[in-house]
Amino acid sequence: LLLASRSYAKAKGGGKPAASTSNRGKVRVKDPKGVASEDASASGESAASAGGADEIDAEFEMPTDPLPPTYDPALDVGPGGRPLFAFTDTFASFSHRGVNAYVDFTLDEWKAMLPEGLPAGMMKEFQDTRRCAVMVRESFLDLRDNFRRIVDPAITAKRKDTKRQIILDGPRSCGKSIALAMLVHWARTEGWLVFYVPQGKDWTHGGFFYRNTYSDLFDTPVLAGKVLQDFLKYNETRLQQLPCQIFEPIPLGEGTGVGMMKGADTVEMPEGSTLYDLIQTGITHSHAAVGVVVRLRKELSLVKDVPVLFAIDQYNSWFTFTEYQEPVTVRSCRSIHAKELTTVNAYRSMLHNDMMVGAFSHSTAVGKLRQELPDVPSDARLIFPRYTVDEAETVCHYYMRQKIIRRESFSEEKWKKIYYLSNGNGSEMRWLAAFI
Repeated sequence: LLLASRSYAKAKGGGKPAASTSNRGKVRVKDPKGVASEDASASGESAASAGGADEIDAEFEMPTDPLPPTYDPALDVGPGGRPLFAFTDTFASFSHRGVNAYVDFTLDEWKAMLPEGLPAGMMKEFQDTRRCAVMVRESFLDLRDNFRRIVDPAITAKRKDTKRQIILDGPRSCGKSIALAMLVHWARTEGWLVFYVPQGKDWTHGGFFYRNTYSDLFDTPVLAGKVLQDFLKYNETRLQQLPCQIFEPIPLGEGTGVGMMKGADTVEMPEGSTLYDLIQTGITHSHAAVGVVVRLRKELSLVKDVPVLFAIDQYNSWFTFTEYQEPVTVRSCRSIHAKELTTVNAYRSMLHNDMMVGAFSHSTAVGKLRQELPDVPSDARLIFPRYTVDEAETVCHYYMRQKIIRRESFSEEKWKKIYYLSNGNGSEMRWLAAFI
């Protein structure tokens, strides 16, 4: 049986009992939008009726479907006979002895934990494998444990090599964005307050912008409103419990398509306001959106009741030029740098004591940056590795499990060939697995 929901190992470990479904016995294939194709269902019924020897083609279920009561555990065997999937619902319980195992969530569970959006590379992996599972790698556990030691005083006393600010750099398709998404998932299950930006390039491309004459920076009120809405999606309950600690007036700017507000240039938060009230002010009044985003950054630095983590994907987009241009003469314009945007200027710096992770994305084509970046500690950059040989072996077993690699043609020689040809590149391994 080919599944796109929970692994057998997880269900056997105490999951909810399976419920009956109306689409049993059909091959259901997701298109890029995640919708099952009826044509594929029809062809699947014909293939199933033919009675092929490979039972793995007999059925495919959508990621949100419950597990069937019968299942062949022999399909979930990884390298050396080890289980391919882990008995856990969270990344918190993983130790370094349990690396190179897959954790299986439904797509709805991923979207519930990361409502701001999932990385494009992660979604591509889910679509190609038809399963919403990710592998827990040694490099991810090192990243998780770094921030765990910062928060846990007992662990911190034993280990001194922690970093509060980290930039994930490395080759393209080595898993930086997926590791960052997994870190956000783990931190939120631990009760942390996480400011997650899955697409940092959106802060520098598209939408209305104008020069703020008071700050001499460029405001993007449409983007600011979306940032506030995204931050509220997962953190609403927590934000209602955190009081505002800064009560200075918040400057007002231009509203979206309506210009400056007449008769007022600032707004003040009343005593007793919470961070939820602050964010609602920016969402309700577009004149205050940019000012609220800047104020929120300062407020989050003062939160002591709960750990706060800033997680920025496509972080390298904040160190180059935007798509915005400012007229200089009648016939010429100049490109506006990301540091000239009010929102980026408020969140880009790592010269503080807050926990912050930024992941470079080489698929955004922003160009190669210099080693020493402004507003970034010199030791913040961490080179994220491609798959090791052991990780590649597990990945190939998983691809065989998901029918990307045919079971009858799978061998040690084949998966090693895939690994060395791709040099551990995740997307290339997935592509080669289907053709070699």
